Amino acid sequence: MADICETDCIQLLDLDSTNMAPAHWLAMAHCIQEHYDAYDGFVLTHGTDPMAYTAAALSDLIQGSPKPIVLTGAQKPMGFDSTDSKINLTDALRCAAEDLPGVCVVSNSKVILGTRAKKTRSKSFQAFSSINYPLLGILRDGTLLRYIRQPCAKEPVFYHTLDQEVALMKLIPGMDRTQADFLLERNDALIIESFGVGGLPETGGFDACLRRWMEAGRTVVLTTQVENEGSDLGVYHVGHRLKSSLGVLEAYDMTTEAVVAKLMWILGQTRDRAQVERLFYTPVASDLLWPV
Repeated sequence: MADICETDCIQLLDLDSTNMAPAHWLAMAHCIQEHYDAYDGFVLTHGTDPMAYTAAALSDLIQGSPKPIVLTGAQKPMGFDSTDSKINLTDALRCAAEDLPGVCVVSNSKVILGTRAKKTRSKSFQAFSSINYPLLGILRDGTLLRYIRQPCAKEPVFYHTLDQEVALMKLIPGMDRTQADFLLERNDALIIESFGVGGLPETGGFDACLRRWMEAGRTVVLTTQVENEGSDLGVYHVGHRLKSSLGVLEAYDMTTEAVVAKLMWILGQTRDRAQVERLFYTPVASDLLWPV
């Protein structure tokens, strides 16, 4: 590592990554802000399981950074002979020393945009995929081959508030409104992972449920359980009516992780319905390409 860059280390957190919470994301962003002027890049070592959520959240909390903010981890612990931790950490430091603006995930020699990363394998080294977006680059023989340079600002914009009251519900056949009512009563926003291009059953009382809670100020977003190619509520009647008559927001090509983090960020800034919709459909770090 000494041949790549000079490094300083901060033990910011010490916890199993499953215990990660929005308060920890804010602590990470605050630490980077506090030291931003002193360094050319930043590497955060992180457990792989919820890393995609953290990468998406940091993309919202630190917008437009001209300096690299790199997350990396390992599928096998450092004590294992077959560990991937050493190469991933070395690759992350290489990326942090390059002209690679914004937040990214570095794993298995791939560089993935922070808002597009998803853990798609639970055990193998090919842990992360880039969803609906090309890789930013790859690492070969100690060299970064950069394909895309993300746009950035001259200075980053840091945000310091998140609304943790965002819930996620996966639709299954035969479901009625009961779970949606329960979650919307206790949260400020609900993300519904629907089937295919998106829609909700015409039975089960979903329309009345969503209308009630949206009139009460809740935010509802519809996305898809399918990893690739995104939603398109206009294809079928079961989806079209949700946007045309109820005003449900649509995730399009965003990952679920990006939608969760973005809603927490938006609702931490405003509760005004028009502003929430405007911010949701305003791309942050290329988290949304379609229909923009």
